[in-house]
Amino acid sequence: MNVAFITGITGQDGSYLAELLLDKDYEVHGLIHRPDRLAKSHIAPLLGNAEIFEKRLFLHNGSFMDSTHLRRIIVRAKPTEFYHLAGQSSPRVSLEMPESTLESIGMGTARILEILRDLQAPPKFLYASSSEVFGTPVQMPQTEETPMNPATPYGAAKALSQHLCRIYRNAYGLQTCSAILYNHESPRRGEGFVTTKVARAAAAIKLGKQKQVALGSLAGRRDWGWAPDYVAGMHLMLSQKTVDDFILATGKLHSVEQLVAFAFESVGLHWRDHVVFDQSLMTPVEPTAACGNPAKAERILGWRCTLSLEEVMRRLVEAELEKLQ
Repeated sequence: MNVAFITGITGQDGSYLAELLLDKDYEVHGLIHRPDRLAKSHIAPLLGNAEIFEKRLFLHNGSFMDSTHLRRIIVRAKPTEFYHLAGQSSPRVSLEMPESTLESIGMGTARILEILRDLQAPPKFLYASSSEVFGTPVQMPQTEETPMNPATPYGAAKALSQHLCRIYRNAYGLQTCSAILYNHESPRRGEGFVTTKVARAAAAIKLGKQKQVALGSLAGRRDWGWAPDYVAGMHLMLSQKTVDDFILATGKLHSVEQLVAFAFESVGLHWRDHVVFDQSLMTPVEPTAACGNPAKAERILGWRCTLSLEEVMRRLVEAELEKLQ
C-alpha cells in the first residue's frame, strides 16, 4: 500500500489531496496543530467515516518547532510519499510578521528535510511552492527556469524552501521536488483571500443580507485556477519515476475587476452598484502580475486546468449561497 504523509491536511489543498489519495487506496497520515478545530475543518466528513478514520486515515498532533516529536511521527508512519503543504499562507501578513513567516515556511521545511535525510527509505517529497517566488518576474510567462525574484517575506521564504528541495535532491540524492503553484481557488479557500471575500459578498448582496463590499485595487492581475486540479497535479508529480519541479498554472491572466464581474454576473448583479474602494486594503508591495507557463506539466504529466475563472467564481458564489440559505 502507498502511504502518504500530508502537512496542512485540514487546509484547502490538504483536504482535497487527502480525499484524492484515499480514493486511490492510499494510507494517509496528516499532521495537525489544533485538534480542537477538527470538527469544523475541511476533513470533518472523513473523520465521521468509520471505514476510513483510524483505518486508512491517521492524524498526528505535532509542530514544526519540535523536530524530535516530528521525527518520531514520521518514522512510525513510514510514508512512501510526503506532501509538505503547511505554513503561513499570506504574502500580506508576511509584510507585518516576517520573522514568523520565515520560521514557519523556511525553517519548517529544513527540519522536515533533515528528518527525511536520515531515514533508511526516505519518501518522495513534494514542497508546495508559490508563484510569489518570482515576485517581480524577469520574464512573462514564467517557466521552471525563470530566476526567482521575491517581493515579500512570504515569497522569500517560499524561495528558500524551493532552493532547499533542489539542494537536498542534488547533494543527498533525495527524491525532492517543488510544485510552483499559482493562485488556485475553491469553496474551501480561506476568508482572507479576495476570491472568497468577493464570492461571499455577491451571495450576501443577492440575498439582501448586505448592500456593498469594500475592496482595494481592482487593477491587480493574477493567474487563477481551480484547486482540485492543482492537487491532482501534485499527485501526478510524485507518481513519476524520477521527480522534478513543475509549474501548475492556467497560463492566463485576469484582473481583480474581471473576477469581481464574474462573481456578480453569476447572480444577475452589476458589480459597480455594490463595490466601494477602501484605501486601507491596499498592500505596500503589489507584485507584478505573474503568469505561469504550464507547458512542461502538460507535456510530461498530461496535466491541464479544467475550469475557466468565470466557472470557478460561479461555483464559489453558489457555495456561499448554499451556506447563507
